[in-house]
Amino acid sequence: MNPIAGLMFKLLRLLALVGACAGSAVHADAYSDASRLMQDNKLAEALQVVDTFLADKPQDPRMQFLKGLIFRKQDKPAQAVAVFTKLTQDFPELPEPYNNLAVLYASQGRFDKARWALETAIRNHPGYATAHENLGDVYAMLARQSYARALEIDAGNAALQPKMAGIAAVLQPVGPASAAKQ
Repeated sequence: MNPIAGLMFKLLRLLALVGACAGSAVHADAYSDASRLMQDNKLAEALQVVDTFLADKPQDPRMQFLKGLIFRKQDKPAQAVAVFTKLTQDFPELPEPYNNLAVLYASQGRFDKARWALETAIRNHPGYATAHENLGDVYAMLARQSYARALEIDAGNAALQPKMAGIAAVLQPVGPASAAKQ
């Protein structure tokens, strides 16, 4: 290879490296900007940043995930479910979209679907403590439903009242962080 061609090749590699680094910086900035806007409750602006980014990189899982969180915070559960469902299809190994689907399903009273999503998250990542905790909460909600149904059928069953009280104590919020976790 002649010296000029070698120099051109090195220059092109350097430019590619600089471009890749700049792209990563842009990605980090867009994600940080959107996250900050979301935390400041500027949800429309955060969504605009996310959508602008996803127009160029539609397969970016972090930005898609953030979009789902924004929809959830905007109280748009159908859109959030759609985003997290697509993430589970495109990136089935990621546990976080399953966990967030479960939170949405549980908030809708769809505990069987929530349980399925959390069990999938745990299969994908057995050490994901948040999914284990949320699964425990879902089991408690399912137990409460079953005990309530049993009471409807047999109101005189004295064994059910302490069980209902125990489940109510388990599901009692402890503080602001006690809501289903992301």
